[in-house]
Amino acid sequence: MSLEKNVFTLQKRIAKACKRVGRNPNEVKILAVSKYANDQAVGELSQLGIHAFGENRIQQARKRLDLFPALEWHFIGSLQTNKVKYCQGFSMIHSLDRWALANEVNQRSQQWGRRMDMLLQVNISGEASKHGLAPKDVLPFAQELQTLRFIRIRGLMGMAPYIQAEQTRPYFQLLKGIQEEMTKTLGGNFDVLSMGMSNDYEVAIEEGATLIRVGTTLFGEEG
Repeated sequence: MSLEKNVFTLQKRIAKACKRVGRNPNEVKILAVSKYANDQAVGELSQLGIHAFGENRIQQARKRLDLFPALEWHFIGSLQTNKVKYCQGFSMIHSLDRWALANEVNQRSQQWGRRMDMLLQVNISGEASKHGLAPKDVLPFAQELQTLRFIRIRGLMGMAPYIQAEQTRPYFQLLKGIQEEMTKTLGGNFDVLSMGMSNDYEVAIEEGATLIRVGTTLFGEEG
């Protein structure tokens, strides 16, 4: 199946999911996960109107940022503090889950003369193999982060277990609830709710996702 057909199909399914719950499809941002895609496919996809891409390996991401500087790049993988120095070109980091990382990003961002947009990663599945804050720790951590001037918390990211799509609904509802609690308690504009991947993005959209991370859906089995 062609990339053009994949984009068309994805946009159609997003629109249908939004219609089911009375949402505007323009509220949902597509983040193309390009971990397994080649450079040609990234370039072709950008010509089809997909301009936001997510990488989870710093080495590959650095090359991609150089090759495609006009695109919007997000870092979506687990980030080591000693790799933060390579993150200047990213629009957003999705995996903030500890103070040491927040402090390092804050210091680097001050040197870069900008504020870094970040998402708090929440382990909504409770799986030991997943990174992220425990749901109960999100609000206290978000409150602590308010002392750091050069990072801006835009919202939350979470991944449901790899199960049947409909069974992921409670996990997305949990993340949405945490977002609402943060907004009510801290009064910020936590407008990004990054949840849903190729296997469950329609359910995530129905539960309030504003950003979905899709690779296979766009690039095929190799993407």
